[in-house]
Amino acid sequence: MPTALVLAWRQLRRDLRAGEVRILLAAIVLAVVAVTAVGFVTDRADRALAIEANRLLGGDAVLRGDDPPAARQLEAARAPGLRSTETRELTTMASVGEGDAQRLKLADLRALGEGFPLRGDFRLVDAQGHESTATHGPAPGTAWLTRNGAQALDAKLGDVVALGDASFPISAIVAQEPDASTDMFNIAPRVLIAMADLPRTGLVQPGSRVEYKLVVAGDAGAVERFTAIARSTRVRGQRLDTIGSARPEVRSALDRAGRFLGLAAMVSVMLAAVAVAMAARRHSERHRAGAAVMRCLGASQRRIVAIHVGELMLLGVAASVVGVVLAFVMQWGIGLWLAQRLGLSIPPAGWMPALQGLLLGLVVLLAFGAPPVLALRRVPALRVLRRDLDGSEPSAWLVGALGMAALGALLWWKAGSATLGVAMLVGVVATLVVLALLAALLIVAVRALRSRMRGPLRYGLANVSRRSGTSVAQVCALGLGLMALLLLTFVRTDLLDRWQRSLATDVPNRFIINVQPEQVADVRGFVHGEGLEAPVMFPMIRAHLVSRNGVAVDPKRYADDDARHFAEREFNLSVADKPESSNRIVDGHWWRGTPRAAELSVEKRFADRLGWKVGDRVGFDIAGQPFEARITSLREVDWESFKPNFFVVASPHVLDGYSASWITAVRVPASQPRFTARIVDRFPNLTVIDVDAVLAQVRATGDQVSTVVQVVFWFSLAAGVLVLMAAVTASQDERLLEGGVMRVLGAKRAQLRLAQASEFIAIGLLSGLVAAIAASVLSGVIATRVFDLPWQFDAKPAIAGAVIGTLAALIAGLWATRRVLDAPPSTTLRELQE
Repeated sequence: MPTALVLAWRQLRRDLRAGEVRILLAAIVLAVVAVTAVGFVTDRADRALAIEANRLLGGDAVLRGDDPPAARQLEAARAPGLRSTETRELTTMASVGEGDAQRLKLADLRALGEGFPLRGDFRLVDAQGHESTATHGPAPGTAWLTRNGAQALDAKLGDVVALGDASFPISAIVAQEPDASTDMFNIAPRVLIAMADLPRTGLVQPGSRVEYKLVVAGDAGAVERFTAIARSTRVRGQRLDTIGSARPEVRSALDRAGRFLGLAAMVSVMLAAVAVAMAARRHSERHRAGAAVMRCLGASQRRIVAIHVGELMLLGVAASVVGVVLAFVMQWGIGLWLAQRLGLSIPPAGWMPALQGLLLGLVVLLAFGAPPVLALRRVPALRVLRRDLDGSEPSAWLVGALGMAALGALLWWKAGSATLGVAMLVGVVATLVVLALLAALLIVAVRALRSRMRGPLRYGLANVSRRSGTSVAQVCALGLGLMALLLLTFVRTDLLDRWQRSLATDVPNRFIINVQPEQVADVRGFVHGEGLEAPVMFPMIRAHLVSRNGVAVDPKRYADDDARHFAEREFNLSVADKPESSNRIVDGHWWRGTPRAAELSVEKRFADRLGWKVGDRVGFDIAGQPFEARITSLREVDWESFKPNFFVVASPHVLDGYSASWITAVRVPASQPRFTARIVDRFPNLTVIDVDAVLAQVRATGDQVSTVVQVVFWFSLAAGVLVLMAAVTASQDERLLEGGVMRVLGAKRAQLRLAQASEFIAIGLLSGLVAAIAASVLSGVIATRVFDLPWQFDAKPAIAGAVIGTLAALIAGLWATRRVLDAPPSTTLRELQE
């Protein structure tokens, strides 16, 4: 083995000086750069978006409960690597003004500890409407009032708000709170004071209903350790919130971004495999004569394999290290640009993408570079005299299958989603089969039509059938690479279009709740009279879960935090005669006509968390009255629509007689700032919730995610094009040889170019058309099954793909064979014959 390594090192140095392995070296470097750089960027962007999304919590994790945090929890929050603070929240009466001008409202009082928020900031509005930011809460002795609270109390800066036994001057109006999206349905107005001022209000007494929050932020590892301790020490009434339990709209955007980044990484792996396989094939072809000479000199098959595989390993290690270094430099520049573009701090790169890049470079090289190199051990010694004798490798099919299995494992590893991994594996295999079959049919058709052609066109198309193995390999490589790039393009386009539609400016920004049954018509008429579209009203019945299939529900049996929370608290039931446009039935069926018995439709994720399925009977307690119904359908809900949606919807009339209020949502333009005050004056019992702040936060997160997706897409596209060029370039030796012979025989430059162009156009047209159709179908599967995006087949991408494939093959092929026209034929022939 030491001798084989020494010989492998000598052969590698000789091949590098002679240029023999430069193509393979470039392919590995580009593959590792593509995969590692995408890994670096996605890793940093994912962590940056998680930190930014945590601004919606005010920290990285929030422990809330009806009692103060336990000593063990407080100790865990003070661990190294963490920052922590506390808040208190309770409901009380707030008043502004005196005498007949006094305005009283039920208010949500928040006492903020020092340092809050740990993530994000407050957006404040001055008397002139100018906005500013603050990274801290109100100063002791002062109070802040939310904007909708100021409208409800008709308060302004400088007014005094009375809270219990204390009074505070209003020093700021809050347009946006850092954690507003986790508590959207709060009762207006909201008053913020410093924690030090809470005792003098006299509002915290024995029996007071106070919500205690412990907020932490810090290093990812430290936060994970805190959440583990917090979960293990929780008591009844406590809940742990992280970004995973944030608003569905925010979580949906982050989940889709993560899946897209996984798809980009998978595309990079696929392109790396294509490039290395094609480059290794060229490397093997160039070493057949050398292997034959070694056989004549008595070298064993084992020695030949050890030398060539050792050379591959040394080359792979060197190329992988170079690729990781280049990727690190590239992602450093991209990180600086992203930080300026997104206006947030990008965490430094971790070590995992570098390790993945090193391992991936070696695995791809061995899986796709070793098979053609292993075939060198079967080269017969007689090939020194007869070049038509090539060795055959009996285990070629086994090695090829192992290579595909390795690609499948890599794709699965980078997918991050079982559905995405399966879809990509099936899509890759199906595309390769179709490409190989159509390439074989093209070869048969060209052979049949060759006699009817004349001139350079006949010569060029004849090359397709003359080198049938090379043509099939090139069609498969080019088609698979184009399919990967087109797939990334299609999914990225659908993804960004969906975000633009879901984050449109015309979504509802006011929720009106607590509408009484006798007020429904009057409220609808008032809203319409304000020049707004007449709203759709939804009944809302408060209920508590008590049983499933006749068995009492015990919240302690649920391991999932959200499931336990749902089982403990009250939530809202509603009634509908048909599904809303933002709902889609995915299991079971919606009730048809007038149901004979009480039926329920449940949001799918909610049902999965509680272990519900179609056919279950679920029991509720509604203000002391029992209610039981059977689940007949599960729905997927588009939470990004910001329309009133419910986890559980009952069939018509089955909840008649139960106490209910009504809810609706409307879009109020900025030109009507007094809408909230006017409707509350007309209907004092209503609560109007201003979700503009939540919309702004969700829209900002969506915009940041879109920017990251754009950057990763363009980077993956650029890296993919480079890798694809290396794959095409790696199979041009035979064309160079034939071109040199043709020039010796008197062929003109125009004739050679036309012949080459006809061959590349045929290969590119076939590859591009199949790649576009495969990418369209696969993008539909991934869009609907992985990203929950609507999809409809469009023939235009197939046409565009055919054009792109033709141009890519034509440009890359002509560029790779430009030496045929530029270099003297003797030089070309001598280099390729040596």
